[in-house]
Amino acid sequence: MQYIDLHVHSCCSDGTLTPEELVDLAIESNLVAFALTDHDTVDGVAAALAAARGRNIRVIPGVELSCEHTISPSRKKEIHILGYNVDYTQPELVETLADIARERDSRNRQMCENLSAAGYPIDYESLTSRFHGTILTRAHFARFLMEQGAIPSIDFAFKEILAQDGPYFVSRRYLTPQSGIELIKKAGGLPVLAHPLLYKMSVTELHQLLTETKACGLRGIEAIYSRNRGNDEAFVRKLAQDFGLFITGGTDFHGANKPDLEIGRGEGNLRVPVMLLENLR
Repeated sequence: MQYIDLHVHSCCSDGTLTPEELVDLAIESNLVAFALTDHDTVDGVAAALAAARGRNIRVIPGVELSCEHTISPSRKKEIHILGYNVDYTQPELVETLADIARERDSRNRQMCENLSAAGYPIDYESLTSRFHGTILTRAHFARFLMEQGAIPSIDFAFKEILAQDGPYFVSRRYLTPQSGIELIKKAGGLPVLAHPLLYKMSVTELHQLLTETKACGLRGIEAIYSRNRGNDEAFVRKLAQDFGLFITGGTDFHGANKPDLEIGRGEGNLRVPVMLLENLR
């Protein structure tokens, strides 16, 4: 059996390996294909495709868009839409992602100021120097503070000081799921809902989300995933069947930022069969 990984991040977003290093690692791990799905950027796709040229690995150009879903007037959730086989040079996609990066930059400056005022050893210039050329996320804040000895772990940072309801967090503007799906479609890609159970929605809320996103072009749902437990995969497969969606699978590999996850294997026992590539045609 041959295996693939359809959810992988590079250092162009919040992973720690370069696109070229991911190609090498995927080959070493006996994968036949992987999708580069960096958060809100396609900057690493060209490099990954070039590194894979003439080698026994296929790179699928992808992206993972951060969107905000409105459950009720008083309740919203950040959700992620994966885009597969996107034209990573399509002007509207490139321009929209550049706008997102600029808005994220403004938010990151404010978070640095909030943390610094509270006594944490961080400033924007030092943070960007440490992670030069990368779209900064909370994972970079966490790694920087851990390297400074200010916190014990990345997990601690997300739970204690970088949580969305914490005193130092700064919210950002998001695409709606509908606009994210439309952006992927315009770039010739296939929109897929990433890790649906991470959003901690009720079954009714998940059905509402899938009804709305399917109506505007959602094509698939990520059923095979590293953080699945018990009957989670079976539950998502049933959602796919009920809503007429195909399934995908991936590890959400981030390198050292998620050290318990291996590319293609997740926590050790995840396998995404190559046959799922048929869904992306």
